[in-house]
Amino acid sequence: MPENPLESLNLDVVLQTALQFAEQAALEPMQLIGVAERLGQARRPADVAQLYQTWLGHCTSSADYIVQFNLGVTLSQLEQLPAAEQAYRAAIQRKPDFAQAWFNLGAVIERQGRAENALVIWQSMLDHPLVGPELNPDLYIMVLNSMGRLMEEIRQLHSAEEKLQASLQADPAQPKVIQHWVHLRQKQCEWPVLTPMPGLSVGDMLKATSPLAMLSASDDPGLQLATALRFVSERINQRVAELAPKQGYAHPKVRIAFLSSDFCLHAVSLLTVELFELLDRERFEVYGFCWSREDGSALRARVKAAMDYFVPIGGLDDASAAQLIRQHEIDILVDLQGLTSGARANILAYRPAPLQLTYLGFPGPTGLPCVDYVIADRYLIPDAEKPFYSERPLYLPVFQCSDRQRPVAPLPSRAECGLPDDRFVFCCFNNNYKFNEEVFSSWMRILAAVPDSLFWLLADNQWSQANLIACAERHGVAAERLIFAPRVAPELYLARYTVADLFLDAYPFNGGTTANDALWMGLPVLTRSGRTFASRMAGSLLTALDLPELITESQSDFEQRAIALATEREQLRGLRQRLQQGRESSLLFDMPRFVRSFEDGLLAAHNSHSPRD
Repeated sequence: MPENPLESLNLDVVLQTALQFAEQAALEPMQLIGVAERLGQARRPADVAQLYQTWLGHCTSSADYIVQFNLGVTLSQLEQLPAAEQAYRAAIQRKPDFAQAWFNLGAVIERQGRAENALVIWQSMLDHPLVGPELNPDLYIMVLNSMGRLMEEIRQLHSAEEKLQASLQADPAQPKVIQHWVHLRQKQCEWPVLTPMPGLSVGDMLKATSPLAMLSASDDPGLQLATALRFVSERINQRVAELAPKQGYAHPKVRIAFLSSDFCLHAVSLLTVELFELLDRERFEVYGFCWSREDGSALRARVKAAMDYFVPIGGLDDASAAQLIRQHEIDILVDLQGLTSGARANILAYRPAPLQLTYLGFPGPTGLPCVDYVIADRYLIPDAEKPFYSERPLYLPVFQCSDRQRPVAPLPSRAECGLPDDRFVFCCFNNNYKFNEEVFSSWMRILAAVPDSLFWLLADNQWSQANLIACAERHGVAAERLIFAPRVAPELYLARYTVADLFLDAYPFNGGTTANDALWMGLPVLTRSGRTFASRMAGSLLTALDLPELITESQSDFEQRAIALATEREQLRGLRQRLQQGRESSLLFDMPRFVRSFEDGLLAAHNSHSPRD
């Protein structure tokens, strides 16, 4: 047995001895840190915190600031965030130029929900300066990236872009930072989005672009697949044992589960909720595994009520969530997220279900080897494009489900929407990140050719609005001909469509839910179809509605068709009448028929012995 009890193999003895020495001001800083490290390695953070606090209460040393800092780290691990903040502030008081303590202080303040205060702390590190390209360069990049991330979250988009650009100028070899920087520029309609900087070519940026951003950047299906495969190889764990038995289960009812973080007021739930409600309970048990926020919306309540079993997994890591799904013996797992923001594709990597599919949330190839099928239709994924998907298409008559019960507010007048009665109103309520310079310039040429027209679009953010106005003016279109509509509740948004004349769809990332909403409300949608899933979504919907006249295949054809419909309005009235008269009986909005085809398709895949053969 060691003579020094601080070196005992019994950590309880070590802790009690260290506490006694600390109370007697007889514990040296290096002894303190050594004991704390042993306790930390044994995963006893509460004991570490007690030891640090006892030492600080009885001992003094020039190393006080280090102990305060370590206490802050430990309390942060224990989620004692106000106390951790106090410890970091004490460390800074003792050593004002302690840059890491300043950084951690900002982080713990952010975790308490005080984003603006955290940004002030980090900005002060740049202003003093405590960090810079030559001064603590690694921490400098961490500060810039943290500020960029947080600014993006609170929608300070332009400032976020500036911070990430500074980070890339300091170190161009940051693919994850490039991903966010590119998407920030898309959100602001900063064109061209891909702009070279020292050490970064356009090709470098394209290679680092996220799968989601690539949907707006290119209509090349090969490039989209390559982007997804690269993303999966870098981010998704492919070296884990499969959990589900290959032979499956033999339940009297097939257990189908939907996996999503969007079971809330989100576009995915707006489309899928009636699907969940109508699934045949004689054939299926329906599960929802979610990590969605509790937003208190009626839609979330409706989604939860539509599930036989609603299982929150937000508090579980991916491995534990996959184990839980396996414990429920799910037969068919339908992922509604793909590679979008907030996705947890690593859950799928464990293959917690024998059959796994992707549906709706990500309109492109996932590149995930653990996903067997993508739910599609033959317009959406023609035979010629099947090689550009990692999944096998599971073909339905139409890929998109709808909700016939979506609430609609009383229909407004044009005046209530800030629109004149005597103008032709083009509209596009897609998120602005789907726009690009080629297509927006085309829209402006359409406006120039239809002098009495206006363009009604979503007021997404102040930076995109300013850039879109500037682009319009470069094409000779006055700013007042662009009418920006603020975001409103879904029922008010739906009612808006009734006062527009023609929806101009984005390309190469078509409207999904927005196109469905416009068509449901009786507004014709003019689209351009390309080669990718994202660029063929609206064409699929129009095909299901038997309105092929509204599908074009080039931007020049799109322009000519839009101008013709705006100037030969009898033709447009005829299309609108066909849309409205055929709505209830159409393939797109006949939900009982859609649900039967959905069920039959899933059961056929489930009953096949090897879905990937």
